[in-house]
Amino acid sequence: MKLLLSSLTLLVAASLACGADRPNILFIAVDDLRPEFGAYGASHIKSPNLDKIAKSGLTFNRAYCQQAVCSPSRSSIMTGTRPDTTQVWDLVTPFRKALPNVITIGQHFKSQGYHVQGMGKIYHGSLNDEPTWSVPWHTPKAVPYALAENVALNQRQYEGEPDDHPAQKKKKKAVQKADGSPSSRPNSRGPAFEAADVPDDTFQDGKVAALAVETLRQLGQQKQPFFLAVGFIKPHLPFVSPKKYWDLYEPGKIQLAPNKFRPKNAPDYSILPGGELRNYHGIPEGSIPDDLARQLKHGYYASISYMDAQVGKVLDELDRLGLRQNTIIVLWGDHGWKLGEHDAWCKHSTCENDTNAPLLLSVPGMRNAGAHTNALVEFVDIYPTLSELAGLPLPAHLEGVSAKPLLDDPNRPWKTAAFSQYPRKPSKSQGGDLMGYSMRTDRYRFTVWVNRDDHQKVDAIELYDHLSDPQENTSIASDPANKELVERLMVQFRQGWQGAKPKQP
Repeated sequence: MKLLLSSLTLLVAASLACGADRPNILFIAVDDLRPEFGAYGASHIKSPNLDKIAKSGLTFNRAYCQQAVCSPSRSSIMTGTRPDTTQVWDLVTPFRKALPNVITIGQHFKSQGYHVQGMGKIYHGSLNDEPTWSVPWHTPKAVPYALAENVALNQRQYEGEPDDHPAQKKKKKAVQKADGSPSSRPNSRGPAFEAADVPDDTFQDGKVAALAVETLRQLGQQKQPFFLAVGFIKPHLPFVSPKKYWDLYEPGKIQLAPNKFRPKNAPDYSILPGGELRNYHGIPEGSIPDDLARQLKHGYYASISYMDAQVGKVLDELDRLGLRQNTIIVLWGDHGWKLGEHDAWCKHSTCENDTNAPLLLSVPGMRNAGAHTNALVEFVDIYPTLSELAGLPLPAHLEGVSAKPLLDDPNRPWKTAAFSQYPRKPSKSQGGDLMGYSMRTDRYRFTVWVNRDDHQKVDAIELYDHLSDPQENTSIASDPANKELVERLMVQFRQGWQGAKPKQP
């Protein structure tokens, strides 16, 4: 009996030691960040801290979200499943409606002995998931604008309703959150950008960074490994940041989108013009004038630099506490974003600008630090990748694959395709609701628009050759010369994500 107890004691001690040796995870989410900053070759963007992560890790040049809008993308990342599994295609549906028992990435790490904590925007808006966290998720309150006249403009949408009206209360609650759901009425919110000479912690991202720094100090005193999720909301609209970040850019040097026109030979619903930008004060209907477009891009760039500085505060504290050598850092933007490309703004489509998103992964001691990979990866791969890097088992429900082998060999053969989707409600004359399923291969983007109730009913097909048309300006699907190519891609498309998995060595 003594021998048995001694053996059990040693086993428990070894298990605890193993847990203590497991790497921490710093899980950084950024809202509406497209892969346009220093690490992606965009030297005109001031992003020293994002670039610092890239220099110590691997930059994924071709990472794709599963749906280019906040909640569906984040639901896929956190559950490791795709939108047709989560049944989340909008901003209001919780994934637990369809998947009540799914194990999120936070739950998985928590079940394996991790302390899991989140702050800022991880899930979309108010769609928090309590089982994900070891302690309640928290986002510090902050003002969306610093200037009084802009605050007044932002409140204008509530005029005419009594203060105790339920709709009034709901709208006020939404506007108090910088990431609240936008109004659907044109020009009903405040301005699309603001540059005020105020401190960083005036706005939510500054407050989130301060909370993350304080949380790291607390977690650094514990022996338990941690999974800390930190969500930043900039560069999401409105493009509001302290003036010093605007001053980093010369307006006259900001280049406008080179393809200010809709894709040729594509259905008219494939890319819509305005998106949520139209909800902001001073944004006209129709095409955005060049002078306003340059101001908007200036605000977007300034917001990136502001967010980057907040990321830097968290990284600096990680270093100061001596935690960096045992902490995996992953930074992802939930989807891409259009800045005037195709004469459109925001996300909400299946095009390359919207589905291609930034993904940086830094693992202590990795031998290819600073490398880039052109391997096709998907955001559903983040869950299994972090799990494998931490030595955790992989849950059976996952619909992605671990990208860990790419850390050792960034150029190895990998997935043959990445998949994204987006719903559309065409005019009544065009029939029922549609879903656009888009397949990105090494060379092509192939998008099939089908009836949501009957996927055999194809409404339209788009095909873009990235070798000759990387901006996806002209669909060549209807060209008779490409008939065999379309048929071949359709066969690959029908095989889906399961058929695109990388072959085992």
